[in-house]
Amino acid sequence: MGIAMALCEIACAFAAEPDFGARARRSFSEAQQKFSLSPQSNEVAWQFARACFDVADFSTNNTERADFAEQGIAACNKVIAAQRDSATAHYYLGMNLGQLAQTRGLSALKLVDQMEREFKISRDLNEKLDYGGPDRNLGLLYRDAPAWISVGSRSKATRHLLRAAELAPDYPENRLNLVESYLKWSDRNGIKREMKLLEETWPRARKLFTGPQWELSWADWTQRLEQVKKKIGEPSRALTSPRARE
Repeated sequence: MGIAMALCEIACAFAAEPDFGARARRSFSEAQQKFSLSPQSNEVAWQFARACFDVADFSTNNTERADFAEQGIAACNKVIAAQRDSATAHYYLGMNLGQLAQTRGLSALKLVDQMEREFKISRDLNEKLDYGGPDRNLGLLYRDAPAWISVGSRSKATRHLLRAAELAPDYPENRLNLVESYLKWSDRNGIKREMKLLEETWPRARKLFTGPQWELSWADWTQRLEQVKKKIGEPSRALTSPRARE
């Protein structure tokens, strides 16, 4: 199945879309119960932190999002206190700090350095974690943070996003992040190159990432793909050649 089928996939996926928010809350409750029964298990703790991050995406207000994030942060810190070389604990600590940052406005900039540090530690410990997740998150952090008052850097963002795609080339999130970034930067060559690679890897990804646990990801990926294709197809000064703009 190629990129051309994406629009059909989107229509089908969202026509029968399950309640992902309810599913995330059930997973959170289950992980929370396991954590309460096995508080000394580092694996159970970071799995609970992952559930905290996931359910925070479906929060209806900042107070709720911050509460989930802080529970995840506490669980990760507990693991790190006992096992400093836990790549997953550092990784999900950075991700939950990101959720907390979304609730803080300008004061979120104080959390950015902590996020950067945790993702770097996680990367040093296991760069392949979560399909190149540490590099992926560093890339997005450098892309989206303001450069003049924070860590924002296009060159760093590009380097880490490309590395994530190199580590896990068939993982759609990595290619989509690159396409979206090149769109943001009006880089025609980058857009063309990554869209071609995304089209080539999409059928393999469909076979690799299957099952209920991937339904939310595919709903997100196909929707983002539709948005990307729409933007590429729209006439835009940003996407015309320099000669055409003269």
